Amino acid sequence: MLAVAWLVFTTPLTAQTLSRAERRARIDSVLSRRYYQTPYDTNYVVRPEGRLTLKVRMNQTGNSFHAKGTVNDVYAKADLSTSHKTTFSLAAIYRGIGVGMAINPAKWGGAYKDYEFNLNYYSSRLSLDLSYQRSESLTGDMLFDEVPKRLEEGDATMKVLNVAAYYTFNHRRFSFPAAFTQSYIQRRSAGSWLAGISYQGGSIKTTDALLERSPNAPETRIYVGHVGIGGGYGYNWVLGRRWLLHFSMLPTFVVYNRNNMTVRGQRKEAEHMRFNMIFNERAAVVYQFSPRYFAGATLVMNNSVFDDDRVVVNQNKWRARAFFGLRL
Repeated sequence: MLAVAWLVFTTPLTAQTLSRAERRARIDSVLSRRYYQTPYDTNYVVRPEGRLTLKVRMNQTGNSFHAKGTVNDVYAKADLSTSHKTTFSLAAIYRGIGVGMAINPAKWGGAYKDYEFNLNYYSSRLSLDLSYQRSESLTGDMLFDEVPKRLEEGDATMKVLNVAAYYTFNHRRFSFPAAFTQSYIQRRSAGSWLAGISYQGGSIKTTDALLERSPNAPETRIYVGHVGIGGGYGYNWVLGRRWLLHFSMLPTFVVYNRNNMTVRGQRKEAEHMRFNMIFNERAAVVYQFSPRYFAGATLVMNNSVFDDDRVVVNQNKWRARAFFGLRL
């Protein structure tokens, strides 16, 4: 609405001198010029035809953690994972401006109580994947002083933020949006070197429910906080006129971390400067049935790999999506 209002009030003629049809035509003209003013080399990347794109999507996400450390000469270990979240969404995009709505059938039935927010931005040069997750569905196994404990849903809570930002060097010929939003079409195969930054932060801690169910269970808090900087490569492979395959990886080297583990009030920190890594991987396949119809699937993953003598915290976050689209 703000974009539409801005277009109306910045036109040379006032609203009073234009009919409703004329205002719609003027707004559509401005949006059309903006839409087709591409930053790409059109020998490689072009805008699809059609004003309106409708998409139906099925999304599934998951997250798992591995943590271990020795606190006051007592060895502690945890292997935890959240329940998989499945949502269905509808999206409508008009000349690059879109709205969407997602539904989670399990949440309606009360079977899923977690919360997750995802923000994805893809442009010719800069791309961003951001996800925030708050979960009480963690389950898994803990080992404390050689005594195993089973964590059920509600025994621990997790709050975690994952961010990965990319810069595309060959931004004239290689398009992330062609693979992940289908707002462009990759006509010829092309790749690009990438530079980026990664961040993973959050915490996992046991709840009173675990202590009530198992009084001897240790009160535990695992904190994650690390930043990585690095570079990688992405490639869009065009097969014929219908298939697009995308693969990209951005390994980042952790330049600082604040990982720590607290067990029964005793805290142990990881080394702040140590050789550790965060990997960001993406894959996509898009099939064009015709200029109007398309379908495909995408996968985005964030994996941390840590080796530390004090505290180790590894996270594996992923999101898979299948979609079908129609251009009008």
